[in-house]
Parts: sequence; C-alpha cells; structure tokens
Amino acid sequence: MSTETTLPIYDLLTEIYDQQSAVPEYRQKAFNSFRSQGFPTIKNEEWKYTNVQPFLKEQYTAAVTEATVTTEDIKPFLIKGLDAHLIVLVNGKLNKSLSTFQSDVLISIEPLTEVPGYAADSISFTNNAFAALNTALTTSGLFIEVKANATINKPLHIIHYYTSDDNVFVQPRHMVCVHKNAKLDIIESVARDESKGIVWVNSVTQAYVEENAQFSQYVLQNGAANTRLVNFTEAVQHKYSLYNNFTFTFPGTELVRNTLHTRLAESATETHLYGLYIGADNQLIDNHTLVDHRKPNCLSNELYKGVLAGHAKAVFNGKVYVHQEAQKTNAFQQNNNLQLSDKASINSKPQLEIFADDVKCSHGSTVGQFNPDALFYLRSRGIEEATARALLIGAFAFDVVEKVTIPALREHIETLLNNNMENWYA
Repeated sequence: MSTETTLPIYDLLTEIYDQQSAVPEYRQKAFNSFRSQGFPTIKNEEWKYTNVQPFLKEQYTAAVTEATVTTEDIKPFLIKGLDAHLIVLVNGKLNKSLSTFQSDVLISIEPLTEVPGYAADSISFTNNAFAALNTALTTSGLFIEVKANATINKPLHIIHYYTSDDNVFVQPRHMVCVHKNAKLDIIESVARDESKGIVWVNSVTQAYVEENAQFSQYVLQNGAANTRLVNFTEAVQHKYSLYNNFTFTFPGTELVRNTLHTRLAESATETHLYGLYIGADNQLIDNHTLVDHRKPNCLSNELYKGVLAGHAKAVFNGKVYVHQEAQKTNAFQQNNNLQLSDKASINSKPQLEIFADDVKCSHGSTVGQFNPDALFYLRSRGIEEATARALLIGAFAFDVVEKVTIPALREHIETLLNNNMENWYA
C-alpha cells in the first residue's frame, strides 16, 4: 500500500464512506476514483512542487461540531463601505441568522444538499483526487441560481467562516448558475477565528454561465496559519458569455492550492483570470489554471502576479489548451513574480497547447527582484527605504488591483496590501 493511503485521514474518510448506506452512483464513482489515486504526492506531475503529505499527517475529524457564531465574530471580516448582500457560511453550512439575504424573485440561494440532482453534471476526476473526495463525501455548501434576464444590483458577499477547537476536515461544495442574459458579482472571503484547531478546507465550486450572461468572482484568501485551503473551481461558459475570476492570496494560511478550470464550451465567449498572491514566512501558495478553448472566436486573458518574502514558496502552472475547432482564438497568459528574499522560491510553468492554425496566443513568465535603479531614485528623493519598497510593490501589483471594478473592494485590497508590507521584505 502506498504511503498516501496509510495516512490517518485516509483511513477516517474511507471508514465514513463505507458506513454510508444507499450511496448514489455518482458518489461511488467519485470515491472509487479517490481510492485509485490516493492523496497526491510529488510523483504526480500536477503536484510536483506542492507536497501535501506533511500537512495530512495530523489526526483529523470530519464531524464538525455546532459552533455559536455571532455578528460580532463576523464584523472584522466585513468590507468597509461595501454595499452588498451578506451571506455567511459557518464551517461550510449556510447560517441564515447571520446572513442579510437569502432569496428573492431574481435569485435563489439554498443549501446545495436541498437541491435535487445537484451533482448530476460532475467534474472530471482525472488527476484530481481532492475533487473526487469532495464529490463523494460533501454534505454542505450553497446553490446560487440567477434567473434569466436578471441583474443583481449589488454583489453577494459570502463569508466562509471556519471555527474549531479540534483538527477538522471540511468539504463544502458550491454551485452557481447564471442563466441567459443575467449578471452576478460574488465576493468570497475566507475567515478564521482564534480557535486552536487546524481546519483543512477541501472545496469545490461549479459555475455555469449561460448565453450572454456575465459572472464575476472575487476570492479573498486571508486566513490564519492553522488553515489549509485546497480549492477547485470550474466555470463552463456558453456563447457570448463573460466570466471574470480574481483570486487574491495574502500572508497567513500555511497551504493554499487553487485549481481553476474554465471551459469555453461555445463560440464568442470571453474569459479574464487575474491573480495576486503574497507569500511570507513558510507559506506555500499554488495556483493551477486551465483555459480550455473548444470553439472559435473566443478570447481569454490571464495575468497572475506574486510577491514572495521569507521562506515562502509559490507555484504557478497555467495551461491554455486550444482545440482544432477553436479557430480565431485570442489567448494571452502572463505570470510575473517579485522575489524579496533569496530564501523564497517560485516554480512557474506557463503552457500553450494549440491544435488550431488561425490563432493569436502568447505566454510568458518572469522572476526578479527590486530594480535597484528605481529604489535608488526613490531613496535619492528623500523617501525612506521601507516606504520606497512599499511604493514599488504597490506599482508591481497595480496591473491586477486596478482591474477590480468595485471601488470599496479595491480599496479593501489595497489596505490589505499595505497592512502586510512589513512581512514582505523582512
């Protein structure tokens, strides 16, 4: 038996699955896929630079105890000046008493497990053991459905609040359906309290953006050190649709793995992926993306930027796949990194796989340090070194931050950047 299948958490999850009765076929297929793969190791090409084995060695429980969470607990994670519908999940489960909005005639928001047949359209489990595990055992999450022709006038702010005194393994699953001609913005914040337990979050989000619909997803990852985040997001787009994804990762969480797949399933779709990750201390941040161009006349644009200090480690693996049928594709991908410490490291691998002959595609990657001339110029104008470095970091991150179209959210992100400056060049 391989080492990844002898971990205590593997035995626990297997026992939970085996104790279930009348397991649906899709859950059986998912868990069989997980059994065959086991938890990934560095022998798996997709996990070559992200070793999750040390993070899985602790004893975990999958039974989440009921927690008393108040509005005072949530206040620190609200965004100043943001006019939004608030939705709060506690350990993956919808808390209606803390949420200011549930459903109306334009949008339906329900616990995912209360929606019949929600998992009928399952994601691919190939090289995706965590997603298979989530599909087999998830018991929490949200189902969000925007009716056709509806425009939600305010964004949804979803606070994923996690609290546990014990080490716990939680697996929320969310589904977002934006129907024809509809528009939706979602802001997601990961929040932790001061509890001592380790929370491992293995989450899956499926998004369906129908014809001429628009969906923008903003993800803020600003958790505590005793949090591990493994996220899988898949967005499926139909013709004339627009999907925007913004992922911001800040110092704190020990392990962050974001896997983002976008499937441009029909022609004339548009996709924009933006990421900004800030690593400090011994943090490990991994972003894996796949932009799957299947039909002609589509546009995708991807820009990820990273700032690394201390012993932080980052991974970027981005693939643009252009099928033979996807003629007239425009696809752009760029990953830039600023290394503030010689002990920090980045493994960057942008990729293009093109099987069409009438396309415009490009990709690139850079890793560098502060421009000494720029730093000298600012110092010569009487600017202190710490302030000069902060200005240069802000300028480096500007290309991503400026794309945020919600003013209060953009200001909040800039505040988080400024508050973490002292960690970035320690």
